[in-house]
Parts: sequence; C-alpha cells; structure tokens
Amino acid sequence: MPLIDPGKKAPAFSLKDQNGAAHTLSDYAGKPVVLYFYPKDDTPGCTKESCAFQDNLPKFKSSKAAIFGVSILDEASKKKFADKFKLTFPLLADAQHEVAEKYGVWQEKSLYGRKFMGIVRTTYLIGADGKVARRWDNVKVDGHAEEVLAAAKEL
Repeated sequence: MPLIDPGKKAPAFSLKDQNGAAHTLSDYAGKPVVLYFYPKDDTPGCTKESCAFQDNLPKFKSSKAAIFGVSILDEASKKKFADKFKLTFPLLADAQHEVAEKYGVWQEKSLYGRKFMGIVRTTYLIGADGKVARRWDNVKVDGHAEEVLAAAKEL
C-alpha cells in the first residue's frame, strides 16, 4: 500500500506493546499520536531514535501527544529492548507487518546488493481528528524527535 498523505484518515490499528497491553488508534481519539516506524529493536539507529523520543517524553506530554514506536519483532523483543534502554512509552509489535503495510512503510530494501522486504524508517503525526497531520519519510535520526515535538506542539 502507498504511504498515507497528510490530510487523509490514518488507518486504524490494534497492536500489543512490550507489556502485552493492546493499543488501538481509536483509544487515542481527541489526542495527537506520534507513530514512528523503525526497522528493528536494539540496533544502533533504532536505539538512538527511541532513546531520543524517551529523552523528550516530558515535553511530548505537554503537547498531549501519545508516542508509539512500531517494528516487526514480537512483544518479548520489545520488552527486552525497552528494559535495556529504560523506554517507558509503548513499543508496538507488528510481527505480521500488517500495520506497516497499511501505512505504506513495508517496502523493498537493499543492503549490500541483497533485496528484502522491511520497514522503511518513517514517522506519522496523527492529529486529534484522526487524520495524518504530517509525515516524515526516510527519517534521519539526529534531531528527528525534536522536529516531531515541534510539529506536535503546533497542533
């Protein structure tokens, strides 16, 4: 599926986090939602990105935005990752990559000439109205959490 453009309704989802708690987009109606898709738990770029969101969590709370990290590994992997780096926000397990596909971030990638399917690092900011307010493609990790925070505060 293609990426979801700003102004379009965000696809519904229901996924479990690192503690086994289910989160659905509709649970957060009326609040902004940051949905950042990352390739894999406990890898350098994904760790740096997740820790930056954790470091900015108090500032995100003032914007009323809920933050979710999403990748394809299971709940146990998410739990280990969250515990290791003291991540306190929900990391959602999309093991069958259904949500990644709905959001258009499950794409063909290439590494050392080998082609494979995986998550392309992408962040969605969903407004309180349930529509995509902003999308960041092929995210560069440095400064990204702060950029998303600034956009969330503008909502």
